[in-house]
Amino acid sequence: MKRLLLAVVLLAAGCGVPVDDEPRDLDRPRTSVSSAPVPDRFGSALERVYLVRDGALVRVVRRVPVAPSAQQMLADLLAGPSSAEQRDGFTSALTTTRIGGMTITQHRATVAVAEPSEYGGRTDEMLAYGQIVCTLTSQGAEVGTVQFTSGGSPLSVPRGDGSLSTGPLTIADYADLLTS
Repeated sequence: MKRLLLAVVLLAAGCGVPVDDEPRDLDRPRTSVSSAPVPDRFGSALERVYLVRDGALVRVVRRVPVAPSAQQMLADLLAGPSSAEQRDGFTSALTTTRIGGMTITQHRATVAVAEPSEYGGRTDEMLAYGQIVCTLTSQGAEVGTVQFTSGGSPLSVPRGDGSLSTGPLTIADYADLLTS
């Protein structure tokens, strides 16, 4: 047994690892790990917006330079489909919708809708509100529910099944309008 132990010690001494006279702290390797996606020429983050095609809500994934905030997602949604998305048949039901602002408190987005124009009557309000709710709640944990107000009061908006709600909404409220 002593011979085996001596052989192991001699073998370890011969492997090039220097032996210190006293214990010492080893330096930790200086590495950094980032959870950010690797950038590429198309954008390093994904943005999910819901657009309209053939009377249904469709999730469209866009590559963007950085992960968008809820405010940026709403602005991008209100800007409408890109030229390429339009060529693919996507439209928006938000063309006459005027948003006065948005606040987020405890994962609830409150979207202030400006007074509708007397000439702006639409039959696609379910799709319009669905686009906003689905887009804001699809990106992650920042927004879990969406509520709408007008003039500081809760606004009654249509769900995907046609019923009206003044309460907080989720993507599940528009499941009837979603396509894969």
